[in-house]
Amino acid sequence: MTGIQISSLKNTDLFKSLKVGQNTLSNKVVYPPTTRMRALEDHTPSDLELEYYGSRSKYPGSLLIAEATFVSEQAGLNGSVPSTWNSEPAGYVPGIWNEKHVKGWKKITDRVHENDSFISSQFWFLGRVGDPQLLKDHGLDYVAPSAIYPDQDFRNKAEAAENPLRALTEEEIHELIYETYTNAAKNAIAAGFDYIELHAAHGYLLDQFLNPATNQRTDKYGGSIENRARLVLELVDHLTTLVGASKLAIRISPWAKFQGMDAEKDSTHPITTLSYVLHELQKRADNGKGLAYVSVVEPRAQGGDDVEKSQQVGDNTFVGQIWKGVILKSGNYTYDAPNFKTLLNDISDNRTMVGFARYYTSNPDLVKRLYEGWDLTPYDRSTFYGSSNWGYNTFNSYNENREFTKDVESDILPEAIEEIDVK
Repeated sequence: MTGIQISSLKNTDLFKSLKVGQNTLSNKVVYPPTTRMRALEDHTPSDLELEYYGSRSKYPGSLLIAEATFVSEQAGLNGSVPSTWNSEPAGYVPGIWNEKHVKGWKKITDRVHENDSFISSQFWFLGRVGDPQLLKDHGLDYVAPSAIYPDQDFRNKAEAAENPLRALTEEEIHELIYETYTNAAKNAIAAGFDYIELHAAHGYLLDQFLNPATNQRTDKYGGSIENRARLVLELVDHLTTLVGASKLAIRISPWAKFQGMDAEKDSTHPITTLSYVLHELQKRADNGKGLAYVSVVEPRAQGGDDVEKSQQVGDNTFVGQIWKGVILKSGNYTYDAPNFKTLLNDISDNRTMVGFARYYTSNPDLVKRLYEGWDLTPYDRSTFYGSSNWGYNTFNSYNENREFTKDVESDILPEAIEEIDVK
């Protein structure tokens, strides 16, 4: 495959240090969360993931955000993957709700810290885009802010499973905050994560609460902007008391029409809703409880896809106008390579980090390549979600000459795992 030519960025602001929470990064390149589905069937992180994150944290002082991780069984059990993207059956999404998960993640965070880098856990709850049959098989209800299906296909699946989508009760919302997310947060800290990122983007549960298209409740968690934002802000406030605001972060996607979201076509514009959320987060920061960072998806991308320029309807300027802390922006920063004009403009405020997702999958030493100006290896979308090591730990660093074969037995996930003994 022909490499992607880039210019060296070592003499730019990209490689100036930045304090994020209580830690100081050596550079502003971040690996944002990329679901890869290489966990074990019981959702324990695997040794494949240990190698994966270890190899991507070797540039000291870098920040990695681990793949979206379920906070409980009801949070999802597994995510759906477009069949056109996959060349093999998908594996499993990791969790963070029990002791075995903690021990699995601890191996990974220890490896990252040995490399003098940092790692964040992204907390995931699917809500209305969960699998109703899979939930039913585990005796779990299919829940969301309101009983509004993403599309007819989800309705058909729910009816076939006899597990119809239903709205969470207020009592269940309180349990989410004070039991489910609390347990996950305590586990993440025990597992050695430096940060916890709340996934409030791309049409998942927290995002569903924020937007009127998916939240038509009539209680204190629905209706007005203040009510729709209540769960997110209560969650931030409670987790702040547990782990400290400097270890917390949140991800938003104002423009993503993903998982059936309406974005700017919703009855309340996303800028209106998210401006309120950011204003409330800034008020907390002004009182000494500022989050480590706010992660925002750029309009150039949504989910795993690029968005054509003609389809991009807005920008994220408003985020930095309201939130005065550290910002992480992600979404196709290679589109104007080799010179990266957009990237260099975005980081010029000395508080913005930039995320590379797809090219981090195929370039374990991505930060070093950006520093030196070494060509980037193209990614292979067909291996993004799978159950084997092929296309996962089989990409070389620059000038590395390891050879791999696709059909060796050791490439298959169950054979590549060193079981984690829980005593």
